[in-house]
Order: sequence, then structure tokens, then C-alpha cells
Amino acid sequence: MQTDSSIAPVHVALFPSAGMGHLAPFLRLAAALDARGCTVTFISIRPTVSSAEAFHLLHFFSTYPQIHCMEFHLLPHEPSTASPADPFFLQWESIRRSAHLLPSLLTSTSPPISALITDITLTSSIFDAVANLPFSNYVLFTSCAATLALFAYFPITAQSDSFDANYQLQIPGLQPIPNSDIPPPLLLPKNFFKTATIENGLALMEADGIIVNTFDALEPNTLMALNKGIVVPAFPPLVTVGPLEPCSFEHSREGTQQQLFSWLNAQPARSVVYVSFGSRNALSRDQIKQLAEGLEKSNCRFLWAVKSKIVDKEDSVALGELVGDEFLERAKEKGFVVSGWVEQWGVLGHPAVGGFMSHCGWNSVAEAAWHGVPVLAWPQAGDQRINAGVVERSGLGIWERKWGWGGDKAEVVMGAEIGEKLQEFMNNAGIRVSAARVREEAKCAISAGGTSTSSWMNLIERLKSKVI
Repeated sequence: MQTDSSIAPVHVALFPSAGMGHLAPFLRLAAALDARGCTVTFISIRPTVSSAEAFHLLHFFSTYPQIHCMEFHLLPHEPSTASPADPFFLQWESIRRSAHLLPSLLTSTSPPISALITDITLTSSIFDAVANLPFSNYVLFTSCAATLALFAYFPITAQSDSFDANYQLQIPGLQPIPNSDIPPPLLLPKNFFKTATIENGLALMEADGIIVNTFDALEPNTLMALNKGIVVPAFPPLVTVGPLEPCSFEHSREGTQQQLFSWLNAQPARSVVYVSFGSRNALSRDQIKQLAEGLEKSNCRFLWAVKSKIVDKEDSVALGELVGDEFLERAKEKGFVVSGWVEQWGVLGHPAVGGFMSHCGWNSVAEAAWHGVPVLAWPQAGDQRINAGVVERSGLGIWERKWGWGGDKAEVVMGAEIGEKLQEFMNNAGIRVSAARVREEAKCAISAGGTSTSSWMNLIERLKSKVI
């Protein structure tokens, strides 16, 4: 290791996966590394799947011109191997198939790369591709530590366990996970996502460290079990950096966003429930109509971000067709309905917002924790039931467990039930107190001497030790 004043800067390359749930934390991590004096290269995958990804990448590079954009052009899909129906899974598979193109790009940079941070969904293929290159390999795990424990342990249990209806997954050191909370694709005998999860879970063990957007007070028992090697022996060191704060361009207030915030400004403090199911989860048409009825019956003020398609480029249906023109007219009294991207950090931080009905994507949970906004959890897919468990255990919110997974085949939750639960939730003084405690814990974590601040300092020191 060099120690004189001519030492080369730490040069970190970041390789995200498809979807805003993966891209957003990578952009925030890149900005945070830049703020800490690192030279940063951001690998921009072309083409993107969604308009939101393209928009955020464009604004990111214009806001941070010092961060180097390295374009990574994917090989075209091969019909014989393009088995997943989900367009984001298809993109993951295309990235995995194109991984062998990465080393020549990474070795052409100056100064040399000292560390590569890879998305969890790409870990096995990228680690294989760069195995002979002289830099450290880190993983950014884009969910909670509880899901990380599941991913780490799943390759072990998948070989021996049969997942019947009464099955509970017992991860060493943690509470059992019921069958109903495990991401559904992992329960299928043959599935692209299951195969990738096993491969990536095994590859995790080769990482020099695993970065997680969480903080110690939010998931204390899980982090302890992982750090002490109880979940999996000799597990790589964890780097808890949460909550990651947004990039400066994410505070845009143009067009619809400006109207939205003007409406919020006119509402009483903590009176509005914000309703959003994330960038990828599309409720069925029937469920959208029942949710509209529930919002109306709750008598609560609401801000609702409506989504009817998985990919935003395809989300061209008019709001009136989705929720009804009559509802939109009546909603003007107490509600604001919007389609498309919402500047969520600003919404959750607005004093008028007093609750968040959420799918519990991890970025949404982390942002709610930062702002201390109580969460009414309604998981729709993937890791979201595991995340909802974190919400419930930490005191950040409540989880209506009988509301099942989302999708077109899901049982529709009726408007009357939604309205009753929303009213109960928004009047729950106890959950406001515990969510405020979580907010203080989050702010403490990233303050001077906080757990995430210390974790950041240790990460930067480890990166410096690997400068070539």
C-alpha cells in the first residue's frame, strides 16, 4: 500500500441491475462515495427497461459531471434463453449473458479500478467474469438484512427442504419464516429467479464485503446473526450505510410534481395518507377500483400514485379509465391522484403526510424510516413480505397479514375493509410514537459517531488499502 502524498485516489466502479428499486440505491451510493473523495465510475446499462431509469440516469450524470459514465451495451436477447416473462428479469438475464464484455471495459480506466460494487442479482456472473482482475469485489444488497440472511442461507436449505404449505424456514439465529412470506418464485421446483438466487447466494461468500442500505437499530438481531457467522459461517463483513440519502436532482418540483406539492402545502399537518406500490408493482384493475372506494370510505385525505403496468413506458391508460372519472371529481375535495413517477423522498418528508400505505419495497421502507412516517404494509411481490416483517418488528408500522400477494390472480381486498383499516391506521397514536423513535434512530446512525458513519469510515479505509 502506498502512503505518500502521491497516492492514487480510490477508484470505485458501480454496476447496478435493472429496475428503479436497484438503480436508485446505486445512484445514491455513487453520490455518497463521490462526496467522500472517491473517484467514481458508474456503469450505465444500455438500453434501460423503464423511462424512470433513463430519466434518473440522464439527470444523475448532468448533476454529477465528475462521475464517469461507462456505457455497457447489452447483447440482444436470444429467444432460446429468454425464458422469464418479466421484462426486468429478462434484462437481468441479458446482463448476465453480457458479463464477459465487462473486463475489457474495467481494465481500460485510469486511474485503475480499486473496487467493483455489483448488484446482488448479478453477483455470480460478474464475479466469474472479473475473477482475474486485481481489485476488490463488493456487493450492494438492495433489500434488508433479513432478506440478505434468506439469500445467504437459501442455497443450503434449497438442497434438502420441501416447501409444503405448512413449511417454515428456520434460518440459524433468526425467527422462522413461514412459507407464505418466502418470495413465491423460490417455492417453485424450476424457476429462473430461484436458480439465480442460489447462484448469487453462493457467490456472496466470495465478496470482500456486502453493503446494505440499513442501520443497526432497525435490524439489530439479524445483523448480529450475520456478523457473528450464525446464519452462515465465515460470512463476509457487512457494511451498513443506511439510510442512504437522495441525490440532489431527486428533489425536482416541475410539472405534476409542482402541482402535487402545492396541494400538499394546503393540507393540515399529518393528515394525508400517501399511497404508492412502487415502480414495478401494478395492481389489478379490480383492486385499483376497490382501493379507490376504500380511500373514499376512509374519509382520510390522500395522495395516491396509481400504476397499472409493470413497465412505465406501457402505462398509458388514462386515470379516469383506471379509477373512474366520477371518483376523480369527488376526490378533488380530499385527494390528489397522479400517475407516473413521484418524488417520494419529498412527499414522505412533507409535514402534511402522516401515513404511508406501501408495498414495502426496501427503498420505500428506508425512506419512511428516515422521515419517521408510519407504514401500513401491503406487500405485493418478491422480498416485500420479509421487508414488511422488518417494518412490524421495528415499530415503523403495521402489517395487515390477511391481505395477500398482489397480481391479477390475487384475491381482491374490498373497499370497505381497506377504508376501515386506513381510518384505524391514521388514528393510531401509538404507531406515530414508535415511527418517530425509528426516525431518531435513523438520524443517529448517520450522525457523527453513529453506526452507519463508522461503517462508512471502515469501508473507505478498506478501499484505500486496495488502491493499485
